[in-house]
Amino acid sequence: MGTLSNGRGTVAFENSHAPGLNWRKAGRTDLDPILKDCVILAEAPDAKDHPHYNIPDGTRMVALSDDKDPTSPVLYFSRAEIRKFIEGAKDGEFDDLMATDTEMEQAAAVAAV
Repeated sequence: MGTLSNGRGTVAFENSHAPGLNWRKAGRTDLDPILKDCVILAEAPDAKDHPHYNIPDGTRMVALSDDKDPTSPVLYFSRAEIRKFIEGAKDGEFDDLMATDTEMEQAAAVAAV
């Protein structure tokens, strides 16, 4: 059985498409709120027979999914791809995609119902 951690605690969690992985999510989120709300990442097995020529066998991989549904699809990225994405996020390249304060208030209201 896999786990899900937010840096403050850990609970059992299993995604049926990637069993046994230990998932992590942002510490700004709860582990099991009424409305789950986070992208989750996990260290994945090294690539083997990946369909893309830029991902040779042995490439260290990261799995990405959604914690709202334990049957959510799982996407796999190389650590180099994850690094480039996180560097872009740190540089503010995706800030226009973040929820506004109003949208965050609406999400909190939905969770409180």
